[in-house]
Amino acid sequence: MEFEENKILFGTDPTPRIVAVELGETGTVKLHRREKDGSTTADVEPFHPFVWADGDVADLGIEAEKLQGDLKFSWLVTVDSWKELIALRNGLKNAGRDYFAFSDPVQHYLTATGRTLFKDLPFEELKRMQLEILAFSEGDADHIMSIAVSDNSGWEELIVVDPKKLPDSEHAAIKRLTTLIKERDPDVIEGHDLFRVHLSYLVARAKKLKTKLDWGRTSLGQGSGSASGGAGFLRSRPSRLQIAEKTIDYPKFAVDGRHFVDTFLLAQFYDVGLRTLSGFERADVARHFGFCDSEEISGLSGKELLRAYRQNGDKFRKRALCGVRETRAMSDLLSPSYFIQAQIFPYNYQDVIVRGNATRIDALFLREYFRQKHSIPELPIPQAFEGGYTDIFFTGVARDVWHCDVASLYPSIMLQFDCFPVSDQLQIFRHLLTDLRKFRLEAKAKMRAARDPAEQRHLEAFQNTFKILINSFYGYLGFAQGHFADFDAAARVTQIGRDLLKKMIDWLNKHGAKVIEVDTDGIYFVPPSAAVAGIGDAGRKPGPTVPATKMDSEIQELSEGLAKILPKGIEVEFDEQFDAMFSYKAKNYALLTKTGDVIIKGGALKSRGLEKFQRVFLEEMIKRIMLGKSEEISDLRTAFEKKIRNREWSIDMLMKTDTLQDSLEKYRAKIAGSARNRAAAYELALASGRAYKPGDQVSYYIKSTPKKVPAYEAARLASDFDPQNRDENVDYYLAKLDDLVKKFSGLTAETTAPKQETLALE
Repeated sequence: MEFEENKILFGTDPTPRIVAVELGETGTVKLHRREKDGSTTADVEPFHPFVWADGDVADLGIEAEKLQGDLKFSWLVTVDSWKELIALRNGLKNAGRDYFAFSDPVQHYLTATGRTLFKDLPFEELKRMQLEILAFSEGDADHIMSIAVSDNSGWEELIVVDPKKLPDSEHAAIKRLTTLIKERDPDVIEGHDLFRVHLSYLVARAKKLKTKLDWGRTSLGQGSGSASGGAGFLRSRPSRLQIAEKTIDYPKFAVDGRHFVDTFLLAQFYDVGLRTLSGFERADVARHFGFCDSEEISGLSGKELLRAYRQNGDKFRKRALCGVRETRAMSDLLSPSYFIQAQIFPYNYQDVIVRGNATRIDALFLREYFRQKHSIPELPIPQAFEGGYTDIFFTGVARDVWHCDVASLYPSIMLQFDCFPVSDQLQIFRHLLTDLRKFRLEAKAKMRAARDPAEQRHLEAFQNTFKILINSFYGYLGFAQGHFADFDAAARVTQIGRDLLKKMIDWLNKHGAKVIEVDTDGIYFVPPSAAVAGIGDAGRKPGPTVPATKMDSEIQELSEGLAKILPKGIEVEFDEQFDAMFSYKAKNYALLTKTGDVIIKGGALKSRGLEKFQRVFLEEMIKRIMLGKSEEISDLRTAFEKKIRNREWSIDMLMKTDTLQDSLEKYRAKIAGSARNRAAAYELALASGRAYKPGDQVSYYIKSTPKKVPAYEAARLASDFDPQNRDENVDYYLAKLDDLVKKFSGLTAETTAPKQETLALE
């Protein structure tokens, strides 16, 4: 396709079907390629790492090439091996010279050559294997129960460990897994919580049983092994990943010639903008996407799982295979955009996934500046600037709500008002942003015209990737680790954005509309004729108060009127209509769609800090309020009380899942210093004896006790819950239900009037 020929975006070298790059022996890299017949080949190629230096380094006895331009790092030093690069960096540092160099040898190589992974390789031809380990742990006893594996061809195998033949059966299971990986030769190994759970546990068991996890591709090519870690054995190092407000510590695993993809991390990234997942366990994510054939089987865990294992029946086998099937389905949905990104960015596949958007964009700039032999700037000095505009003008229930926004607000502003990095002397920022907007429109048009499902999926991945990149360019302007970042330009973008939104709000209000809220998603408002009928009439049932033809005509007039007051290149969209909106507080609201579905935004209304039964109750209560059926809330509460008293719910409705933010050592120190209160998740983590890390999740419930004790003392791991001997604290959960009803009791009261002040364009 035309956009794949864009050399700034996809790199200059068209070498096809590269599936992995690894550092080889002295002065080389090894390229693994997937041939069209399905076989894998490996080529060894020379590798010349490089450093950007500040000034001529001839006085240090180092040869350097002078680059174009007058930016800080204007000399290029090239060496013949990774070992020489390390020595060069140490020498420059000791001499007090400023320099910049990549820390990743694969990024070095791909940047220097203009190559990327997966060119001319359909996603369907990438060989992906799924893996899930089920383990037994009781007292001092600990062993693998089963290893389930599958791949994207539909092949599956389940290896069940015989508890009567330990340790030989477990040892044989691990050896069988290694054999399957060698035979099936996957490019990618996938799993849910693959790093923190499955691979970590597998490594521990292999060590205990004195067997090696020799999963690499070293035997497929020249040489006996890579410089990065021996003859193809699994290896790991501690890593940390920041996803929105979360910090996740995990062991980053690697093996020669293959990639690891953790669908737990893919789900975290997916949810950053949407905030729609109720949890991140495999069963939670699979349920969200509708991948569960049976929730009873998918969520089987704890004592129920152990009972099924000991019975050696069909139920256990179904549960074991359900794990890899759901993982494969999640990866089918969430991986394609990252697959496309690996065709664009100079990283190995599994590294593309965990790199931040701004970091990826910086890599494109550096690759093109290297190609054009141009100097690069030093990192900018960070400075604070005001962000986007959010405000709320009405709380309560509004009817006949419309949503409008500016199409790609920040990208449009950057292009229309020339908000570009001052240090970008090659104008890569402008070129890329312009091309990406054009390419996304083309990809969407081709996707709509395509008839082949595989081609449609491919184009959907393209347009989604372009959308992510387009929306990341503003973030890059304010990215402290971006060489071409420009905080003044970022501040100008947000200032123009605030002015435009306030101008739109002022215009809508003057023309009889009632604005409810403005946030990063756009402006929610009630059109003039509907506003006259009563914006906050909570008792009125949903339904059109204004004829559809009149409403359509009115919206058309508003759209045309707003377009006239906006600058050229800034396009407004009236993209959604809702029967009702419940406005609670800024960035926290619920929407009732025309089809009767409820969309909830904001942590105050859908916090993961609530147990699932509370989230479900809150959603049902808000839905009834928006439907004008507040009188049904009392019956709803009674129905929930009955289920709690009769112990009708599975434990996942009652359990709470907390993410550990601190290490256990830091938690102990805070408790000792009276800097925080005790918390159930941490106390359970400490008592378990497991090496929990920040980012790990602990699911627990509150059990019945003879006397009243703090919740952390009555907490019990959800995995220890026995449905045949239920011990949840009914009174505790009823009190939680009543607290929720009390907290939101005001939702059914009269709503507040709109704020009276008028916002003028600054």
